[in-house]
Amino acid sequence: MSYQLSICAETVYPELPFNKRVAKIAEAGFRVEFWKWREHDLSIFEDVNIQVSSFVGSGAGSMVHPDTSEEFIAETKKSFPVARQIGCRNMILLAGELGPKGEVIHRTEPNLITRWITTHKTLIEIAALAAENDVTFCLEHLNTKVDHPGYCINHVEDAARLVREVNSPNLKILMDLYHAQVEEGNVIQLLKDHHQIIGHIHVADVPGRHEPGTGEMNYERITEVLQDVGYTGDVGLEAFPAGDSDEAIERFREIFG
Repeated sequence: MSYQLSICAETVYPELPFNKRVAKIAEAGFRVEFWKWREHDLSIFEDVNIQVSSFVGSGAGSMVHPDTSEEFIAETKKSFPVARQIGCRNMILLAGELGPKGEVIHRTEPNLITRWITTHKTLIEIAALAAENDVTFCLEHLNTKVDHPGYCINHVEDAARLVREVNSPNLKILMDLYHAQVEEGNVIQLLKDHHQIIGHIHVADVPGRHEPGTGEMNYERITEVLQDVGYTGDVGLEAFPAGDSDEAIERFREIFG
């Protein structure tokens, strides 16, 4: 196995406080990822045995609206000292801030030309800042059919085209296989087409967004493809367990480990 495994502390062990979730994930031998750093006490990451694979580096504002792009950049810059504090060099980049249920609350420019010009210019600046701070941002696509109606970067190709146009080693895509399957399908071909610019992968099954093996996706075949293309980043379980969290984590390990 050439890639590493991580687990999202936001989705497993929902009965436990955040720090205990992080500790259990690390004790099980996985790297840890999480969402909004502003909402958590990060002192748990002072433990040298806990490795952070990624967290959401973007915050308020929006990269897809000219009136809020400067706020977006300013808020994203605040994540750099956090990344240094917890020893993380890979951050997740969303088009804008999401609400507590994943709903789109950021502004989106209705004019398509203005929207994409603004997004491209914003990403160029974000990539330059990432290079100065020795980190990588991974731009995430999200599905609009089930979880995030109104999110404008909803296809893998959208994220991939933007990343290729910016052309920086400090900007890649977060390939979320759950979101890709819900929105468009054909995930194996998407992995083959874009593996050179993938910086992080999220997995969950469809339907339900539970652990691999609970739905329709052929994750055994997907692991073969990851080996074939030589993927070396993190594969993160970002799934809500169908039942017991320990069982979900072990199922993830069985398939990807």
